[in-house]
Amino acid sequence: MKAEQQSIARVMLQWLAVAAGLLMLGGAGCQSTGPTVISNELPFDQAVAQATDGLVAQTQKLPAFLATVEAKVASKVNRKAVLIDPMIDAASGQQTGVTRLIEQRVTARLAQHPQMELLPFQGPNLGRAQYLLIGTTVRSAGTGARRPFQINLALVDLAARTVLAQASAVARDDGLDTSPTAYYQDSPVLLKDAVVEGYIRTAQTPPGQAADGVYIERLAASALVNDGNNAYNGSRYQDALGLYRNALSTPAGEQLRALNGVYLASWKLGRTAEAEQAFGRIVAFGLQQHNLGVKFLFNPGSTEFWSDPKVSGPYPIWLRQIARQAAAAKVCMNVVGHTSHTGSEQVNDRLSQARAMAIKQKLEADASELGPRTRASGVGWRENIIGTGTDDVTDALDRRVEFKIVPCGASA
Repeated sequence: MKAEQQSIARVMLQWLAVAAGLLMLGGAGCQSTGPTVISNELPFDQAVAQATDGLVAQTQKLPAFLATVEAKVASKVNRKAVLIDPMIDAASGQQTGVTRLIEQRVTARLAQHPQMELLPFQGPNLGRAQYLLIGTTVRSAGTGARRPFQINLALVDLAARTVLAQASAVARDDGLDTSPTAYYQDSPVLLKDAVVEGYIRTAQTPPGQAADGVYIERLAASALVNDGNNAYNGSRYQDALGLYRNALSTPAGEQLRALNGVYLASWKLGRTAEAEQAFGRIVAFGLQQHNLGVKFLFNPGSTEFWSDPKVSGPYPIWLRQIARQAAAAKVCMNVVGHTSHTGSEQVNDRLSQARAMAIKQKLEADASELGPRTRASGVGWRENIIGTGTDDVTDALDRRVEFKIVPCGASA
C-alpha cells in the first residue's frame, strides 16, 4: 500500500511539473489576460524591469501554492524556447543604441527564469522556437531631445500566431544613446515596409489577439537580414552581401531591408554598378508602395548638397535611378522636402520647398518627361519622424526628401 501511495505521489509530482511548464508559457495560449500598462514615468532601468516582469507575470497561470512545487521540479520541465527578434524604434523602424540596450536588459532579466531558453534571431533557431519576443520604443508626443520613451514588449505564440502577453512602461531619457546602428545610419532611405510595420503593430497588440500575418510569414527572410545587418555592422561587407542576397532569394524575401543591404554592402565593396542596380530596385519597391523617403543632406540653409563626398558621393546615382524608375513607371509624384526642428517655422517651410524644387529640377535633367508629372512642395518640420531637433545622425530622417505617388491629375 505504501509503495502504491509513493508511486501515485511520483505521478502527481510529474503531472504538476508538466502542468507548470505548460501554464507558464504554452497554457497562456488558451486564455488571455490584459496587458501590463505602466503609465507613470520611471527611470530607464526601472521601466525596463517592470515591463519585463509584467510580461512574465501574464504567463503565470498557476495558483500561488504551486510555486514551491514548480521551483523544485523546474529542472525536469522542458524549457520553452523564446526567439528574440531585435527591438526597434517604432517611429523610424531603426535599431538604435537605446533599443539594443533595452534588448540586453530584457534578455538578462528573462534569463533569470529557468523555464525560458532564450535564442538569438537566427535562421536555424526558427525551427526550435515556440515563442517570439519583440519590442519597440516610441517617443512621447511633442518636441525636444529628451522626451520620455514608451517601451512596448510582446510575447508571441508562433504556432498559434497570437500575442501571448504584452507590456508597456514609460522610461525617462536621461542621456540615452539614440544613434542608429551602422546599417541604419548608412541607409539612404526610410526602412518602413509592411514587414517592419507589422512588427511594430504586433509589439502593441493586446494579449489574445492575432500577430501581424505579413510580419510572421517573413520571419525566415528577416532572420537572414538580421544576420546580414550584424555582418555589416561588424564591417564584414562581403559576408553581409551574401546574406542579403540569400534573404532576397527566399520565399517572401523581397523586403526593403534586404534590398537596402545589397545596396549598402555593394557600395562599401566599391562595386558601383551593382550598387546602382540595387538602388534602382529600392526605388522601384518604394514606387510600388506609393512612397519613398530618401535621406538627401544639404549644406545648412542651402539647396546645395552636403559638401563631404563621403556623404553626397552616391547622390548622382540616387537621382539617376529615381528619375529612370519614375519615368519607366510613368508615375506622377509629389516631391516633398522636410527639415529638422531647428530655426523658425517660416524659414523651414521656405527651405524645404526650395530643396524639393532643387531635387525636382535634377530629376528633370535626367528625364524631362517628369517635368509635368512632378510637383515640389515643402512641409518644414511638420512631418518629423524623430523630432528631436539635434541636427545630427540621430535625426537625419527628418531632413529627407519624399517621393509620394499621386494620381496624375493631383500632381499638375
